[in-house]
Order: sequence, then structure tokens, then C-alpha cells
Amino acid sequence: MKIIDAQVIVTNPGRNFVTLKITTDEGITGLGDATLNGRELSVVSYLRDHVVPLLLGTDPHRIEDTWQYLYRGAYWRRGPVTMAAIAAVDVALWDIKAKVAGLPLYQLLGGASRDRVRTYGHANGATVPELFDSVRARLAEGYQAVRIQTGVPGLKTVYGVHQGTAIAEADGVAGAPRLDQHATPLVEDWDTRAYLRHMPTVFEAVRNEFGPELPLLHDAHHRLTPIEAARLGKSLEPYDLFWLEDCTPAENQDGLRLVREHTTTPLAIGEVFNTVFDYQTLVADQLIDYVRSAVTHFGGVSPLRKLFDFAAQHQIKSAIHGPEDISPVGMAAAIHLDLAIHNFGIQEYSGYTARTHEVFQHAFTFEDGHLHPGEAPGIGVELDEEMAAGHPYEQAYLPVNRLQDGTIHDW
Repeated sequence: MKIIDAQVIVTNPGRNFVTLKITTDEGITGLGDATLNGRELSVVSYLRDHVVPLLLGTDPHRIEDTWQYLYRGAYWRRGPVTMAAIAAVDVALWDIKAKVAGLPLYQLLGGASRDRVRTYGHANGATVPELFDSVRARLAEGYQAVRIQTGVPGLKTVYGVHQGTAIAEADGVAGAPRLDQHATPLVEDWDTRAYLRHMPTVFEAVRNEFGPELPLLHDAHHRLTPIEAARLGKSLEPYDLFWLEDCTPAENQDGLRLVREHTTTPLAIGEVFNTVFDYQTLVADQLIDYVRSAVTHFGGVSPLRKLFDFAAQHQIKSAIHGPEDISPVGMAAAIHLDLAIHNFGIQEYSGYTARTHEVFQHAFTFEDGHLHPGEAPGIGVELDEEMAAGHPYEQAYLPVNRLQDGTIHDW
């Protein structure tokens, strides 16, 4: 079997997605997700101009060899553009291999380690009453764990609190919040001291309203220094968080050591990480509890499975990044991996627009707060190319963040 064609397809059924479609001489196709939110066309060029010519005529079954060739052979290693491109190839090849075997991908990864995949949804509100309404909506949709994000008094726009009525109409997730993209970057504002004062009062209110059993998560989105993150983790301990996510920029891996020394709140890190080298200290020294990388941005199923095996040796669990900017192709690959690995923790799932479900027809299902990849051979996703062509790429940026004096801050 040989690869005879590889196409890069860009579509925007509500937001931009980049899909790689690989075709073999036996007519079997595989899909991979190459979406890099806000920098999609960089990955498109990387694939079309540099990767696709290398794939033609090769054996699609040699997944590990192809991965190493694209990673080591380019000399310029790592980085989100490179790793998103490699991820698309890796997932597409796994899709082909599983289709040839006539099995869903999770069976090739060792079979199911659980019956279904637990998820968490996003709840947010500019005020605490609005947040309560959002939590109730997520619970009504079946979610059994909820991420809590809220406005901060004195700030106009804050990460995770959606403006207006932008929502994703997903299967069973009709009110799932959707992160808006903008033709130019939206500027959010930030005040760390106000945030640190406010968040404990929010979680106290949520616990008083919804009780002690509901797993609650929170994302600080890289806004804090290590000592500020330590303070937040300690102040939230009475409210028994499932985790505190991205509490400080983790490129400085040793920074998490200070956080760990001062709080027992579980820590989740890694959605912006691209390789295992970003995690070496964090995992080996048990400075975190959950690894958060996405299949799409970590080079695919092959390296992410290796990361989870490394994490398992240190009693650390998976928590694959799953926002709306991971296409249903990337999400399907994640769910197969979630079902197969032993040290699964939880899967983020925000849902998709109804239009996205039409363009990316998938076998995975969402029910009672859990996902299942389905039993279709491969990853279980088919792309309607005619419909995809009707939703062309639109220039879009993620927001940026400034302190109140105008200084650029982490977003």
C-alpha cells in the first residue's frame, strides 16, 4: 500500500479548521486535524509546501517511522506549527491503519480500559448569578463536572467569560459556550490583585449553591507568577477543586515547584506544550497532577500515548485539551486515546456548532456527561468536502490581554 495523495482542506463552519486527508492506492483515506487557532494558514503552508511532497509514495503503515522522519528529519524541531502538521499526518495514518484492520482506533491502542469517557463542561458568567445559571445549564445537559470562570469586579472583559450570546449548538450540549474569534484581536483587561481577592468568594458561593459533590475546575490561563499561583491554590483549598489549570506559565518548569510547596490544590498544565521535553521536570518531580496537551498540538496519537505512559509512572493522569478549536477529527482521536489508556483523568468537551457536525460527520457520541468514540473503523470521522468548501476560511485572531496601565500580559 502506498500514499498517492494528500490534501489540506480549510473550512469555517463557525470557526476555522484545518484537515489533512491522506489517500492510498487502495482507495482508503485517513483524516488528521492540523488546526492551530489564530495561525491556521501557517500550518496549511507547512503541510502543503513541506510535508505533503514527502508523503507521496510512502507506506502509510509505517506510522512511527514517518513520525520520526518528519520530526528529526526537518532539523528545526518542536513548536506549534511543526507539531500540528506532524499531528495531522500521525492521526491520518492511524485512521488508515485502523480502517484496514476493520477496527475502531482504540482497539489498536490496546482496547478499552473503561466503558465511557468522563468530560467537563464550561460554565461562566459576568456575575455570580449569571454563573449559577450557566452551571445549571451545564448540569441540565448532563455534565457531571464543570469549569468555573467568572467576571472580576472592575474589569470589562476576562478570559472564559463570553460576551453576548455566542454559543455552540452541539449534540446534547445546546448551550455550550463558544470562544469568539475576532478579525482583529479583542483586548481584554487584567488586575491580578482584584482577581485573587475575588475568586475565593466565587467558589464559596458556588459550593454553597451546588454542594460539595460537584467536581469544580478553574483556569487561571497563565496569568499568575508562581507565588501568586501558590496564594490562589491555597485560598481555594477549602472548596475542594478538581484542579487549578495553567496557574502560571509553565515554560519555567521549576516555577511549579514553588506552587506545589504551598498548596495541595491539584494542578493541571500543558495545553500550550508541544513535546515531552516541556514536561520532563513537571512529571519526573511530580509537580503537577494532570497533563493537558491536545492530540492536535502534540504531534498526534503516537507521542501523546508515550507522554501518558511517562506520566503514569509518576501517578499523573491525562486531561486532553478539548476546546472548540480542536476539530471533531482531533476530538475523535482524543476520545479513542482516552478510552484506551489506563491513567485517564478527564476530557474537556465544549461541543460544536450544528454546522460543524454537518461538515464533520462523526461516530463519537455525548451522553450523560460522557463521550464514547463509537465502533466505526478508524477514528470514526468523515469530512463532507462539498459542504466544507461552502464555508471558506475567515481571518480570525484570539484575544490579547493588557494590564490596566496598558502593559501586555499573558493571555
